[in-house]
Amino acid sequence: MSTPETYESTLAHVNTFSSPSELRITDIRFADIAGAPMHCSLIKVYTNQGLVGFGEVRDGADKQYALMLKSRLLGENPCQIDKLFRRIKQFGGHARQGGGVSGLEIALWDLAGKAYGIPIYQMLGGKFRDKIRMYCDTDVHGKDTGTHMGLALKERMDKGFTFLKMDLGINQIIHEPGTLSAPLGFLEEMRSLSKAWYDAQRDGSLSEEELRRARNRLYDIYNIAHPFTGIHVTEKGLDMLEQYVAEVRAVIGYEVPLAIDHFGHIGVEDCIKLGKRIDKFNLAWMEDMIPWQYTEQYVRLARSVTTPICTGEDIYLKENFRPLLASGGVSVIHPDVLTTGGILETKKIGDMAQEYGVSMAIHMAESPIACLAAVHAAAATENFLALEFHSVDVDWWDDLIVSKLPKPLVDNGFIAVPDAPGLGIEELNDETIAQHLHPKIPGLWEATDSWNDHWGHDRLWS
Repeated sequence: MSTPETYESTLAHVNTFSSPSELRITDIRFADIAGAPMHCSLIKVYTNQGLVGFGEVRDGADKQYALMLKSRLLGENPCQIDKLFRRIKQFGGHARQGGGVSGLEIALWDLAGKAYGIPIYQMLGGKFRDKIRMYCDTDVHGKDTGTHMGLALKERMDKGFTFLKMDLGINQIIHEPGTLSAPLGFLEEMRSLSKAWYDAQRDGSLSEEELRRARNRLYDIYNIAHPFTGIHVTEKGLDMLEQYVAEVRAVIGYEVPLAIDHFGHIGVEDCIKLGKRIDKFNLAWMEDMIPWQYTEQYVRLARSVTTPICTGEDIYLKENFRPLLASGGVSVIHPDVLTTGGILETKKIGDMAQEYGVSMAIHMAESPIACLAAVHAAAATENFLALEFHSVDVDWWDDLIVSKLPKPLVDNGFIAVPDAPGLGIEELNDETIAQHLHPKIPGLWEATDSWNDHWGHDRLWS
């Protein structure tokens, strides 16, 4: 380095902005958006060197699952990801309760990548693929028939999507007499409570106390696990569901993979009856037909049908996937990066599944932050199949982030794996975020100082 030119050319390959060993977390703040496609709490983790890491709490979850962890992360080096994850993981739980731990783990990876100037997938051991296949989860707007669903899915195929998913279950037939049996009045209460709740959300027709009572009762009903609802599908109902899938396949053909989801709370026997009816339609998988905790029921289901069985979006931590994998109850696992514990835990889950001959799809229904976190995990995992995408119709989804990544981010059914540091996001677009703030949570990166010193004697052993 005897000449200025040599010195400058050397510096061009060195990150002088950050000193990773001296990096420290100084603050954590949030912004809540609606309709991306769900309610999402975006996270910024600030540091003493000007680097900001981005994370996100899972769709529909309470950001307090992340806020409560702030005091346990302040002053720490975000590059010590595994150490910090082990400190906070006891405060996560299954489904949305894993959203706080997982969302902050993503932000730690983003900061580490920015500090060292490399993409996250490289820190996970490198990538198996340069682009990530997206599967398009599709809803019907208007009359819900198999033909209408088929046409909606065909539109997705015309946009370049090569893997599809749709709903199939009791919601398709619940208004048709003679399709379902249940304790008399139960289905009617489900329908009326759902309508009252959603109408009140929209028009404010209920007082706060009435809304709270309706919400709690709705929770009680929909929290009844599948084996205990007493809902059964009749032969007429099975005929209609079989016909629905036949109509979809008549429109989209049999070559494109088509997964199905959201069956409703029916027991494993009815799931088997339905599965046998629709085995003939060459489906990619049947998802979350019963609660993931019932391992032996998954084994019964898997042995009774030929369509691949899939679950996993509500499972927190690698060890809780093991019983399903070891039992042979699933052919596809479906973790959500914002529930599992984050990026590294998702890769570990995928690697473990591969040992059992099981492929990994990834659930995702949030902003580009969660999407890119899943992209890095998918790139670094060999047995990856496809990543969920819910936001085809959200025209401002790409505008939430500022980056040098291609736009649109999802192009012709794929996302290119970013080579930029961290997640690949340079900044969040506050103008777009401000336009889509959750109406009941309108703050934009407001101070969270009241959580700085929340602490307890958290050790789980003596």
